[in-house]
Amino acid sequence: MMECQSFFRTVRREIMKTPMSASKSHMSGEVRIGQTLNKHEEEFVTRRLKTVQQSLKKLGIDCTLDNVPKIALLGSGGGERAMLGLLGCLVKLEKIELLDCILYLSGVSGSTWCMTSLYQESNWSTKVNSVKEKIIQTHKGSGVGWGDANSKLKKYYDEKGMLSLTDVWGVIMVTSFVKEIDEHIISEHQVGHDKDPFPIYNVIDKGCRQQNNGDPWFEITPYEAGYSIIGAFVDVSKFGSEFQGGREIKHLPEMDMLYLQSLCGSCIADGEINMQYVLEKIKGFFNKSKENIFQVDGKLEEDSTSPTIEEVHQLFLDLVEMNLCALRGEDTSPYEEAIRAKLSELQLDLVEIDETDGVFDPVKRFTAAASESLKSTFQSANVYGNVIQSVFKWNWGRKYNFLYKVKDDAVPIIFWDSKQRDYEDAGILNNSPYISVLRQERDVDLIISLDFSEGDPFETVTKAAAMCKKENIPFPKVDIPPNEFAKDFYVFEGHGEAPTVIHIPLFNTVNCGVNIEEWRREYRILHLPYGPDRIDSLLNIAGKNITNNKEKLLDEIIKCIGVKSAKH
Repeated sequence: MMECQSFFRTVRREIMKTPMSASKSHMSGEVRIGQTLNKHEEEFVTRRLKTVQQSLKKLGIDCTLDNVPKIALLGSGGGERAMLGLLGCLVKLEKIELLDCILYLSGVSGSTWCMTSLYQESNWSTKVNSVKEKIIQTHKGSGVGWGDANSKLKKYYDEKGMLSLTDVWGVIMVTSFVKEIDEHIISEHQVGHDKDPFPIYNVIDKGCRQQNNGDPWFEITPYEAGYSIIGAFVDVSKFGSEFQGGREIKHLPEMDMLYLQSLCGSCIADGEINMQYVLEKIKGFFNKSKENIFQVDGKLEEDSTSPTIEEVHQLFLDLVEMNLCALRGEDTSPYEEAIRAKLSELQLDLVEIDETDGVFDPVKRFTAAASESLKSTFQSANVYGNVIQSVFKWNWGRKYNFLYKVKDDAVPIIFWDSKQRDYEDAGILNNSPYISVLRQERDVDLIISLDFSEGDPFETVTKAAAMCKKENIPFPKVDIPPNEFAKDFYVFEGHGEAPTVIHIPLFNTVNCGVNIEEWRREYRILHLPYGPDRIDSLLNIAGKNITNNKEKLLDEIIKCIGVKSAKH
């Protein structure tokens, strides 16, 4: 599943043979193609390395600016567990005075929920404890009310004219964990964060992954969004706008951070086997939001004709239940007959859905037809009809393809003729964002990988090693002893040919003793949102992985400086 097209192995080999100064970017319209950094990132790196140098000096480590190590901190996926685990580690990194040594902060899935919360605050790393308290206060709060959730869904619908499951998932599920609706946009983070690490959010291109073709790795920064391996990028404010031949032909609003949180945290998107889970969540949402479900500006819509709001609401619930019955292999005919009878009673004609709409399953066709009928009753019913229909379309993270008709030698053919691309949780491919920080032009010396994964505590680093071997990307040799019980600190040395990787599993024999499995069971990824005690315990145990290893971290930083000095 992790293999990319052999084309990219050839491209990567050729890139690795090319001196960095000779690797140039060029523009194809408004699309930037090339193995170089965005100029704003280059300027940030120049400034940040001076900060790192001063931070090291405070720790008694002197080095010239040329020998300052470029350090990337990775946060893996893991839902709420990853969000809180990363927060706990960052707090302790600040306490031991190593946070200012971090150049890049890169995350996938649940770790991005922590990152988006942090970057709401300007220069958050200068006030870590107060920012942490604000996040935890929100996280321990009651969360997003059903009225606000309904309003957000309606806003998404009004902006886009349709809903994808990413919109629905964000409003219904992600908000239940992050406890807020974050309407900031990532381009706002271009200012006010000169004292923070450079953030990199990561997703994957679903089509590239499924077809084992093209470049699946997609990164999003405050400046650009694009494909990490081939080096094709667009201004982040235009990611999602309609492009042709490298030029924007229709501008669409920039996605907000709730959508980004949902896009990054959409592991459920991998396969329609998860449809039952999604429908159950939608059913719960409809039930709990009954009093708000057809409201505009807090007031019930006025409509003197039948059907009533309550009747329409019940029909939507019946449609969801009918589909759950179908997924369980049960007889759906009683539901269909009752819904037909109610529609007839309400003098609503069943809308015809033909096969050109791509809905062939009889239950789904009936649901689509009934939803269309109900959408004609109330303005807000359009939103909830779209919620149900988005499940059948299984449309996650669909965006216009900024590489559409960009016929450039560096752009694989798979991108040329597709007007849209679908993006999803990078954890589906590898649950840690190695690829973005391994871009040759980022020239990272040391990777600190915080692993919050649920299963094999070494899977992310072993997968990364195997993938990099196939793609000819420098990566240290990874040897894990058989039947190894996870410790809290592993070092895979790059010896100057590759970055050194420090791998830190969340639950390990040092901070959990013999109770590793108990901790893992307590913090399963699909548990209900954690209560206050579980939040505090997780922050504490994650932080121990940093404070217990301060000297080891410093030792590896000093080694990196020595390797860079030897090169110069």
